[in-house]
Amino acid sequence: MIDMPVVGDETLRDILDRRAVEDAQHVFLKFQGRDFTFGDIDVLINRVANGLLARGLQPGDRVALMLPSHPDHIIAILALAKVGMVRVPINTAFKGASLAYPFEAFSPRALIADAEYREVLEEVLPKSGVEQVLWRSGGDHAFEALLEFADASPPKARPKADDITALTPSSGTTGPSKGVKKSDRNQRAGPMATLRLTGAQPGDVFLLWESLHHSAGVGVVTAAILQKLTLAMVEKFSASQFWDQCRRFGVTHIHYLGGVLAMLLRQPPKPDDRDHKVRIAWGGGCPPEIWEVFAKRFGVEIREGYGMSELLTFTTINPEGPKFSIGKPLSWYDMRLVDEEGNDVPVGQSGEMQFRSRVPGLHFLGYFRNEEATRGAMKGDWYCTGDLARRDEQGFYYFAGRAKDVVRRRGINISAWEVERVVGEHEAIAECALVGVPSELGDEELKLFVRVADGVSLDPAALVEWCKPRLPHFQVPRYVAFIDEFPKTPTQRIRKKDLPRNVDGVWDAEHA
Repeated sequence: MIDMPVVGDETLRDILDRRAVEDAQHVFLKFQGRDFTFGDIDVLINRVANGLLARGLQPGDRVALMLPSHPDHIIAILALAKVGMVRVPINTAFKGASLAYPFEAFSPRALIADAEYREVLEEVLPKSGVEQVLWRSGGDHAFEALLEFADASPPKARPKADDITALTPSSGTTGPSKGVKKSDRNQRAGPMATLRLTGAQPGDVFLLWESLHHSAGVGVVTAAILQKLTLAMVEKFSASQFWDQCRRFGVTHIHYLGGVLAMLLRQPPKPDDRDHKVRIAWGGGCPPEIWEVFAKRFGVEIREGYGMSELLTFTTINPEGPKFSIGKPLSWYDMRLVDEEGNDVPVGQSGEMQFRSRVPGLHFLGYFRNEEATRGAMKGDWYCTGDLARRDEQGFYYFAGRAKDVVRRRGINISAWEVERVVGEHEAIAECALVGVPSELGDEELKLFVRVADGVSLDPAALVEWCKPRLPHFQVPRYVAFIDEFPKTPTQRIRKKDLPRNVDGVWDAEHA
């Protein structure tokens, strides 16, 4: 096990208040030529928090955020955390059914959204039940008014360590995404594991490229607060600009998900590939075949871990163990690998990863308004990940695949059900099934199997074009394969494991 310190009762609010007094001049955030100190940003956080309270919102109220990667998004996240309002993150790529769903499932009382997304939001807001919409950069500039609210003092309302302060979306396996209840304590523990994995010290610089509707991005922000780091924020990930950004900001640590490392490797080699201050690349999902190639070319050390939305950003970490390993479990958790019958598997054999909290408050807190799914995720005290790993004789673990019906594409978990339910609405389709196939970027691409209705023909290019306005861009399939009959279980469920993953001769949107 990896020894970890106690996750105390000092909330993120408490730490922010302390930073504003003790470290007011420390540069917390750099963005587009502007530096934000802890003192600067705390004033803005307090103004927004007090402004929300003045509008009648209260601790415990759910507030949805649909904002771009910008300091304003960080300010909104931390303002909600300061007063114990419950953050409901919304992916900025959502539209149609995928955008309507979080409003239906999580019933936010208010929404803070950028005017850029106004058109798609206005299609779903009339039926959403949202009482207040605060637009950023549009109309009445309500969010900008919050940034200028008169009262910049620490808000009177404050959360406790085990209060629920966020609902993190978790991709479903046989249904829609679920909202994982996250406490203040829980949301601090994950970044503590990040700091243990990276070895980051006060003054180190993290490049913040992650979308802030993703828990990984919020975890990076929180880690910087806990350890007095500096965040170099960019609007989005860019493989061509990545190392120039690292050099410009003096970045010391970089985070990766999914195919990020592969995308960086695909950039043309340059003489200055090692001309930077980055020491550590940390994250999850580095393919073994590029681990050493990346480390050698760019002169960085790769460190992996494993985590999930239901528990922490990381529940295992590998700060100094063997290559290709996700490491060992944190001392906050017991971990086991089991077969389909629930029996422990021997060394070297793959089994499902299951975790049991050894610390009050760091267990799986459940899915919002979904007791059935909450119960289904547990076997007694053990949370069942649905992911596979194997263990070596030294006790190090190695990721071995996903048992869940989730496809991981470009660092994003995609529920196959969410794609299938939309595609199934096409009048020419009788049945469909989505699977993941290997991607040259290191994670997966989407392959859609389709059985058309009797007597109907369907052009795959036309189907993909039909999908584009109805699905987020990352859920639009790349490959389309036609099938006469699906393999079925005795209960008439499609046996996805029997569907071929090859793409030779399969229609490909990128080469159509």
